[in-house]
Amino acid sequence: MNNGPAANDGLQLVPFRGLRYVPERVGSLAAVTSPPYDVVVRPDGLDHLESADPYNIVRLILPQADTAAERHRQAAKTLDRWLSDGVLAPDPEPALYVYEQRSGELLQRGIIGALKLSTAEEGVILPHEDVMPHVVEDRAALMRTTAANLEPLLLTYRGDGDPNGATAVIERAIQHPPLLSTTTEDGFHHQLWSVTDPDDLAAITRDLTHHQALIADGHHRCAAYLRLREEHPGASGPWDYGLVLLIDTARYPLRVRAIHRLLNRLPVADALAALEGSFRVRPVDGPLPHALEVLATAAADGNAFLLAGDGAFHLVDRPDQDLLARTIRTDRPPAWRTLDATVLHSTMLDHLWRIPDAPEDIAYLHDTEAAIALAERRGGTAVLMHPVREEVVRDLARQGVTMPRKSTSFGPKPATGLVLRSLNLD
Repeated sequence: MNNGPAANDGLQLVPFRGLRYVPERVGSLAAVTSPPYDVVVRPDGLDHLESADPYNIVRLILPQADTAAERHRQAAKTLDRWLSDGVLAPDPEPALYVYEQRSGELLQRGIIGALKLSTAEEGVILPHEDVMPHVVEDRAALMRTTAANLEPLLLTYRGDGDPNGATAVIERAIQHPPLLSTTTEDGFHHQLWSVTDPDDLAAITRDLTHHQALIADGHHRCAAYLRLREEHPGASGPWDYGLVLLIDTARYPLRVRAIHRLLNRLPVADALAALEGSFRVRPVDGPLPHALEVLATAAADGNAFLLAGDGAFHLVDRPDQDLLARTIRTDRPPAWRTLDATVLHSTMLDHLWRIPDAPEDIAYLHDTEAAIALAERRGGTAVLMHPVREEVVRDLARQGVTMPRKSTSFGPKPATGLVLRSLNLD
């Protein structure tokens, strides 16, 4: 197992001149932000955000046009126009940014900066999920065309409690007035501070050098960062770095939620019929919170899924062990072989349902109610998942074993639009 990088091979986070909205040019900061691009439930969520403010960040991260190339060119033109019109402006000097999210008792703080990129094999930035090539290409093309990192990856590390390291810098920064403060419609309060003092920057550098990071959210964007780095070989330059938010989860634990599957072309009745004899299938009473409690109880004893889309809930659990042995690859550790996502993709999707992992067949949704509503609207099946424990995710990542794509959703995720990185300014 990889126990961490050598002292001079660890996380290298550098300051950058953040692009930020000019408050006087927009209706409100809350109205121009959005969740990360893959959390926006299209088209309803996209339409809502676009109508919230003409300068909402979705016009950059999810531009609308007939072709991919046109979408990316449109985003670049929009970014250039907003810069020339003074809607977005670069900060006067390079900085790292302390970022805080708060909602009720939930508090998260971390540092936003430009992180030196490295491959998984180097053991510094650890992925835990596989990626979909077409999504990586789309995100890479968007960043290539705009020459910008439009939203940060969410990375976690386990701090050692050093009072003189990044933690101390964060605690000092929040004693000062923030650069921005806003509350988004989900009830989260967001604040941002800049860190420019050389001693503070040096303290963060010394601290992070001893750590490795787990990609909590942003696998496709990280893969896109690496692809773009390969396209710009040579001396260290702006393409060798990517925009990230680093969270010390020893101090600020993240929540881990599931990402659900929407099978666009498979009716619930057909899905259930194909599972008979291979899984136990039984109806579950609603409403949704109760059905999810039943799923959680079943998941404590083994693989379990909740199917919806026909106006009812159906618990699918207790898979046939011989079937699992025949359909799941044996060259992975037991923790990977027993993941719900592994069983879903290897046994159910590939073997029993024979559904290709293509965008027209499978959609990945973070929002449970949205997954059910879309399944009912399209006559498809929503497969509701139970979340994986964080320690399982980190353990597999340290072994160099990636989970099936879209296996987890760590949160809270940073709001998109609070600070951007232009590669033309580095």
